[in-house]
Amino acid sequence: MAAKEENRETGPADFIRTLIADDSASGKHGEAVITRFPPEPNGYLHIGHAKSICLNFGIALEHGKGRCHLRFDDTNPSREEVEYVESIQEDVRWLGFDWDGHLYYASDYFDRMYEYGVGLIKAGKAYVDSLTADEIRDYRGTLTKPGVNSPYRDRPVEENLRLFEDMRDGKFKDGEHVLRAKIDMSSSNLNLRDPTVYRIRHMSHHRTGNKWCIYPMYDYAHPISDAMENITHSLCTLEFENNRPLYDWFLDNIDVPSHPRQIEFARLNLTYTVLSKRKLLKLVQGGFVEGWDDPRMPTLSGLRRRGYTPEAIRVFCDRLGVAKSNSVVDIALLEHCLREDLNRRSPRVMAVLKPLKVVIDNYPENSVEWLEAENNPEDGSMGSRKIPFSRTIYIERDDFREDPPAKYFRLAPGREVRLKHAYYITCMDVKHDEKTGEIEELHCTYDPETRGGWSGDGRKVRGTLHWVSASHGFEAEVRLYDHLFSVENPEEGEDFTDHLNPRSLVVLPHCLLEPGLADAEPGARYQFLRHGYFCADSADSRKGAPVFNRTVSLRDTWAKIEKKRGPGQAPV
Repeated sequence: MAAKEENRETGPADFIRTLIADDSASGKHGEAVITRFPPEPNGYLHIGHAKSICLNFGIALEHGKGRCHLRFDDTNPSREEVEYVESIQEDVRWLGFDWDGHLYYASDYFDRMYEYGVGLIKAGKAYVDSLTADEIRDYRGTLTKPGVNSPYRDRPVEENLRLFEDMRDGKFKDGEHVLRAKIDMSSSNLNLRDPTVYRIRHMSHHRTGNKWCIYPMYDYAHPISDAMENITHSLCTLEFENNRPLYDWFLDNIDVPSHPRQIEFARLNLTYTVLSKRKLLKLVQGGFVEGWDDPRMPTLSGLRRRGYTPEAIRVFCDRLGVAKSNSVVDIALLEHCLREDLNRRSPRVMAVLKPLKVVIDNYPENSVEWLEAENNPEDGSMGSRKIPFSRTIYIERDDFREDPPAKYFRLAPGREVRLKHAYYITCMDVKHDEKTGEIEELHCTYDPETRGGWSGDGRKVRGTLHWVSASHGFEAEVRLYDHLFSVENPEEGEDFTDHLNPRSLVVLPHCLLEPGLADAEPGARYQFLRHGYFCADSADSRKGAPVFNRTVSLRDTWAKIEKKRGPGQAPV
């Protein structure tokens, strides 16, 4: 079931695992624990779905005979596409999970669902209603006002059977009739006020074609699909809590092979993020982002393209735990988990994003040295590499100040700094553009006795700069990604797009990178020294011409938050 990690430790104790353990101990569902991840194929998965994936597959993995099914709840052909089916499978596998052949669709059970609908009619527990959608809504009542029975509620069984068959055979227009369950129009739970079971939709389905022109409602198809697959525990987010009595009603009134237990948990909400499929679709269709896999999107495909690792997302989901009440999680925790993972796996490299030319006047012309540079101080097994050093180099423009402020320890006129892996240099002169006055280049000297960045006389240099050789580095585009929204809760206000961050993407087209990066494979991850973690864009990179995305900066606000909170406190 785990495609990339076979020996997972048992997850942390939580109320869901406790309930499942109690059920297992009592033998309520037999020996196996069977869960399911049931996405609707009407959009791309996002970080909120990752929490459900990790929970459902994780719990199954914690039980020796357990398994988790992947089932597409494809009951609404007006919004479903094969593209989404394929992307969802790719995302689940990328996260490190596999369904081991247990791939299902709600449409697998359409014939059986129709038969069950007929059975409900024969038992006097369902009827064909001819009210319009607006009338059904009005008859339903409100939280403080009971519903009113439809005038069609007491149709004879034979008439209901004939009408339902005619609905199936395409003899009516969309919306002309629906099949409703006959439960209780005065129930305090609005979901039990004769919910719709089937509606007419004259449209082709991506799997069943034109076989059907009536389609089951999600609340009807979902429990039946669970029961047909002998799911033991149906884990849902809290918005389905009020639907649980209806879930149980269908299972109690239909002759299904099993009765799964529905348990609800809090969905994931993140600061600076929207996780509504409807709103994410608006971002895509409105051109606010470049697509579902835009690296600013919280979709798994977007996070993957940005450089997130599945390991970091799984750790994040584990640390969140499982709660019974909704809350908002600081996105800094997700970024902290990402930095922890990337810090261990990412080689360190040098990239100058805003280049400033530096000529080292006393360095021999046409001379090149290949200096030793460690790839990752966190992992010696990653070895080292050779980087070229020459008379002319580039440093970051922000690493020089002609009139430095207090506590500025980088390069300035007359000041000595260390070049990472190279030498100490001292700024001797500054050249300006005659027309604009902008700094054009610096002239420095170097101390040949400081090779490797250390002095034999023990003098201390407070500033260390990264650099790239002018004649060896290559020019590349670097994209600096930030939060898509500029406020913690973009849901506030009339239109969430009003809070879009105008600097969520800054493109730097003329960055200079050390030569080894020219061959970076799409998706390869690096730490650009002093800048953050970056990856070669999987969509726009070409052989010999990679484009780099900033995955996350080096600044870790969550680490500071944890330090202030002290040990033993909950992460969220």
